[in-house]
Amino acid sequence: MNGLNMSIRLRRTPYTNQVEKLGVSGFSIVNHMLLPKAFQSSVEEDYWHLKKHVQIWDVSCQRQVEIQGQDAQKLIQLMTPRNIGNISIGDCLYIPLIDENAGLINDPVLLKLSEDKYWLSIADSDVLLYAKGVAFGRKLDVKISEPDVYPLAVQGPKAEKLLSEIFGSHIKNIKFFKFDWIDVNGSSQLIARSGYSRQGGFEIYLRDKSYANFLWDIIWERGQSYQIAPGCPNLIERIEGGLFSYGNEMTIANNPFEIGLEKFCDLDGSIEYIGKSKLQAIHKNGVQKIIRGFIFGETPCPTCSKPWPVYANGNAVGNITSAIWSPRLKANVAQGMVDKDYWDIGQRVKVKVQDGSEMIGTIKDFPL
Repeated sequence: MNGLNMSIRLRRTPYTNQVEKLGVSGFSIVNHMLLPKAFQSSVEEDYWHLKKHVQIWDVSCQRQVEIQGQDAQKLIQLMTPRNIGNISIGDCLYIPLIDENAGLINDPVLLKLSEDKYWLSIADSDVLLYAKGVAFGRKLDVKISEPDVYPLAVQGPKAEKLLSEIFGSHIKNIKFFKFDWIDVNGSSQLIARSGYSRQGGFEIYLRDKSYANFLWDIIWERGQSYQIAPGCPNLIERIEGGLFSYGNEMTIANNPFEIGLEKFCDLDGSIEYIGKSKLQAIHKNGVQKIIRGFIFGETPCPTCSKPWPVYANGNAVGNITSAIWSPRLKANVAQGMVDKDYWDIGQRVKVKVQDGSEMIGTIKDFPL
């Protein structure tokens, strides 16, 4: 496949110059913005490095939808089946957003900045437009915008030591899915203990891009003693860890129960949200497919750029949506949907990969 044809609508980030200098070799597009996807090292080398050391990721594409006003929390509650009534300032909450048919719009992280101001840190879909439509239709008193916020992730087991050395020991006191504030060259910036990996780390939500070079450079320079490297969300680590990707593992065609998000759905409470009756009906009747992990094959599979069919007992029983060779497990690992009669852990399956060849595998639970 040919490379991207760059244009103004494919938005660069305040860190793009730095990742280019460090040898980025590929980009994807998320929320109309560049996301580095590969550097000079292989995905396997990047995987082992992430599990042992620390990496700096440009995740500016993780855009924020800012919702502010006296009806801000009401609007957000209308869009999610998760009860957000007890959220406090400084909290981060993972919340599925659904439509009137209980289809998944997005799966953002909600941050409460003040009593009437929130950020939705979104995956790859146009949540801002959905929020504006709901607010207009319900005549809610809110302002909805995309602020100039550019997240920078620092991930890996050495992330806490590195960032506490730079920004102070209070970094160690930030609990998982909580945020605090740090001083970046005289400016106050938000830092959360979160990130798109299972290796631990933080995300710095830079609110002024004029500080981007300073922020990147100080982390990069001080990180040399921690063997820091440029990185990006790693496909091997993501699949093994059971981190799902909106647009790959889930779309608006899926409901939360198919993705294993039932614990984030309030079905019996008094909260009002769009799609509630539909979600209750789906729960009552049960789903016909769910997402599962797979381990298959004894040789590396090709790149998964379209769904791969999964078979069991001669029947087509599902599709794989993300797959790659795991150097740790010495097998291919994958995520995908499996039909009800075949979703039991340990079920043997046959996967037909991109080039038409077939590989034998087993359905597994996460983490792989």
